Amino acid sequence: MRICALAGGVGGAKLAAGLQDALAPGHLSVVVNTADDFDPWGLRVCPDLDTVMYTLAGVANPETGWGLADESFAFLGMLSGYGEDAWFKLGDRDLATHVLRTQKLREGETLTEATGDLARALGVPGRILPMCDEKVSTMLKTPAGLLEFQEYFVRRRQRDEVLGVDLVGIEDARPTGAVLEAVSGADVIVFCPSNPVVSLGPILSVPGMRAALAAAGAPKVAVSPIVGGRALKGPADRMLHSLGHEVSSAGVAALYEGLLDGMVVDRADEGQRGEIEGLGMRVLSTDAVMRDPADRGRLAREVLGFGAGLGA
Repeated sequence: MRICALAGGVGGAKLAAGLQDALAPGHLSVVVNTADDFDPWGLRVCPDLDTVMYTLAGVANPETGWGLADESFAFLGMLSGYGEDAWFKLGDRDLATHVLRTQKLREGETLTEATGDLARALGVPGRILPMCDEKVSTMLKTPAGLLEFQEYFVRRRQRDEVLGVDLVGIEDARPTGAVLEAVSGADVIVFCPSNPVVSLGPILSVPGMRAALAAAGAPKVAVSPIVGGRALKGPADRMLHSLGHEVSSAGVAALYEGLLDGMVVDRADEGQRGEIEGLGMRVLSTDAVMRDPADRGRLAREVLGFGAGLGA
């Protein structure tokens, strides 16, 4: 099977790792959100790309799910000594990724090319694909004003109510040839359990992406990031509520209506089966919480079996 997964954040990276383990080497392509990329201290930092890359390479920090294991922060300490507000935690080893990416981009490589170089060097067997090569920035409307995503997410610790989302530059973005190839060549397309508003939302907002998904013959399955009315990680539940969406697996399914053939929900949300099926999706109810690598592998295999069955 050749699988195309759409992902962003720690939850998406975890399922992507499970899919990688369940598939033959090279049979997984992961299309990753890049709308939370930014440029602290002149370096191009791509948090979702790096979380997916480090996780698939087996070098991610197991405690946080992001960053590198056994990291140190002497660089940030020195920045602080110069009087800088070092609120974004760039580790010393992590810094190498951002330096090389920035150099490659300045030398004329696309983000897709630079990401491929870095992922191969770390031994990732599949393809990690930015959603586009153009710069897109997630800006959040809050009572405190318009906030850049990392300002909201890291510096202000997600305490602001999100009243709206602007994707600056999205109108000029396009899916890359590699993304379109991954979508059209997939046997199953998986929407990972990522924030539907600011992780998968930007991917789906790239002009031409929804049309490419609709044209693909592969079954499309999403895994809900909401379990029992709460996000497993991050602010997805609060965002859904403040933006007027139902905070549930059914609410997430409604955001993907018209794109999906199936929805995977936790057993805690079995009671929403009828509502989701009313949207034209079949439902798989299982243990959707990924506590460890064994859970990731089990859930990935269940998702793949469910997706393959939808195409039968």
